[in-house]
Amino acid sequence: MRRFPLLLCLAFVLAGSSAAQTQVGFLAVGDYGVGGSREVAVGLAMKRFEARRPAGWLVTLGDNDYGESPARFRSSWQQAFGWARRSGLRVGGVLGNHDYLVGRGSYELRTLGMPGRYYTRRLGDGVQLFFLDSNRITAGETAWLERQLSESTATWKIALFHHPPYSCGEHAGNTGVVRSWVPLFERHGVQLVLSGHDHDYQRFQPRNGVTYVVDGGGGASLYRLHRCPRSYPPSARRFSDYGFLYVSATDQKLDVSAVDLRGHVRDRFALTP
Repeated sequence: MRRFPLLLCLAFVLAGSSAAQTQVGFLAVGDYGVGGSREVAVGLAMKRFEARRPAGWLVTLGDNDYGESPARFRSSWQQAFGWARRSGLRVGGVLGNHDYLVGRGSYELRTLGMPGRYYTRRLGDGVQLFFLDSNRITAGETAWLERQLSESTATWKIALFHHPPYSCGEHAGNTGVVRSWVPLFERHGVQLVLSGHDHDYQRFQPRNGVTYVVDGGGGASLYRLHRCPRSYPPSARRFSDYGFLYVSATDQKLDVSAVDLRGHVRDRFALTP
């Protein structure tokens, strides 16, 4: 029987290890579209963080514009987040309830890299993001989501939309999401769901393999947190502060960090396939 030379065998091992550890990541921010110095401060904090922890994408979790002005929205975005594309990051987003107030947010789609109100993107081979429109949950969107999830071969499936299914702040959880989408997340192996809408940070313990995170501290006035209903997944970590998320993934692990505007990690957790 032929024997591979030792160095050649070692090369195969190292190559396999390197492929398995290929890392992709993204930044996420919700409820940030207030314009002015507060929005700029969030953008600069994310820029400083990304300089130390590179991310391939910047994604939004909705309420991208509280001013109801297309021109102001585009100007504010460039001031706060224009650095992202200049640094080579791709941009994606979803629409929130405030975005729907003018033309159902159609003026935001191009700026946020959105081909439509719901769509999917791949980050490398291992991560697939499902961007959804939770403002008006239709049978068509739900059928599309089920088809996309069932066909996905990604190690990590992450859903992003504005209205959280579970929330214990000024807003309650969205019953439409619970009824239409939560069963699909559980059935098709979604591991992480990210939403905004409530202006705070909330992480719930996994339920049927799915971890739900609310991160709406992007710049709008913060909300107080309240006691959660007993029907919700148990709370794992929550606080009311401004900040954003950093998500990174390899084949073996998904890391999620909640970062404040000083660059301090306020919460961090890891998921395994």
